[in-house]
Amino acid sequence: MRQNKEDDTAPGGAAAPAGPAVLQRRQSLKALAALPFAGFAAACSNIVPGQGPPPTLYRLTPKSTFREDLPQVEWQLVLEPPASAASLNTTRIALQHSPTQLEYYARSGWTDQAPFMLQTLMVESFENSGKILSVARESGGLRADFVLKTELREFQTIYYDSDGPKALVAVNAKLIQLPQRSIIGSQNFQHSVAAKSDQIDSVVLAFDDALDKVLRRLVEWTLIEGQAAYERSDQRRRQPRTTG
Repeated sequence: MRQNKEDDTAPGGAAAPAGPAVLQRRQSLKALAALPFAGFAAACSNIVPGQGPPPTLYRLTPKSTFREDLPQVEWQLVLEPPASAASLNTTRIALQHSPTQLEYYARSGWTDQAPFMLQTLMVESFENSGKILSVARESGGLRADFVLKTELREFQTIYYDSDGPKALVAVNAKLIQLPQRSIIGSQNFQHSVAAKSDQIDSVVLAFDDALDKVLRRLVEWTLIEGQAAYERSDQRRRQPRTTG
């Protein structure tokens, strides 16, 4: 049995204007049709958060040239992990626009946390000198004659006291003789290099140059001070004991 349908056409075949109820129903249907797509888009946006280009990573290089008159030492050296402030104990590259504010470059970073990167470069620099019997990290199990304790105090780009960015590197070092664990020397090593431009590649080159100077002075000082202390200890061992 056929049911009669309402005729939506006006006389003469022309479409009749839609009433308020029909318009409201059509708007509701359009809104409902858009909901699945909106939900799908939201779901897709949550699948891989933080989409975007990955950060560019940089590493610095060890020192390879030193004074020719450095002593050839027969003792062994252990390097403790460098201490640092929490703001520098990161893979992010730090910068300062004022003495009291620390920021970081966007989309750029070091290949390792700055103190551990420094420790690796120190080990490689001592090895590159060709003047020391053995050098290793603290965890290497080496039976050492000396321990080098370091603190990374400055490792950022400075903007506030010059016309352009300047890479600043500062390291404090203490050389400790074993087994008595006496400090035989303490020294600060600091150097800064102006970057040729504000581009991150140029800034990293300035860091590499500044750290190069610091590493050279640190290695040379350690070998000279350590050898002097080692020879003093050896002389004391060779002195005959007197009996009362």
